[in-house]
Amino acid sequence: MTRIDFYHYADDKLHFACRLATKAFERESKVVAYSSDPKVLSAFDRLLWTFQSVKFVPHCRAGETIAAETPVILATAGDEVPHHDVLLNLDDEWPPFFASFERLLEIVATDDEDKQKARGRYAFYKKRGYEIRVNAIEPA
Repeated sequence: MTRIDFYHYADDKLHFACRLATKAFERESKVVAYSSDPKVLSAFDRLLWTFQSVKFVPHCRAGETIAAETPVILATAGDEVPHHDVLLNLDDEWPPFFASFERLLEIVATDDEDKQKARGRYAFYKKRGYEIRVNAIEPA
């Protein structure tokens, strides 16, 4: 069963997503960053390039020829993802294909609208019997 982690109190969700992707990469895990909104993935892509000046996290879009060898994949759907280690949800809704992953990471921002959407996702997972760990975000 998929292990689900919620991370609360993110001042900047995409910035914290970069931290999580970097940490997973350093631990040799493979990550699929998901959003149904291509603009969110484009912003995440740009941020991964500039997040840390001394480190690089290899990443590409799902469906590219190098995707199978790339540790971080950016995807707008569940098909065409070459690995199922860690799913990093950058969407407002639960990813319909999350159960095919070993881990699901959810990030909750500090604003009320995002908190409300996260509560809906939390309730969805809990109702289906998933064990959920809640983590407070530590300053970088």
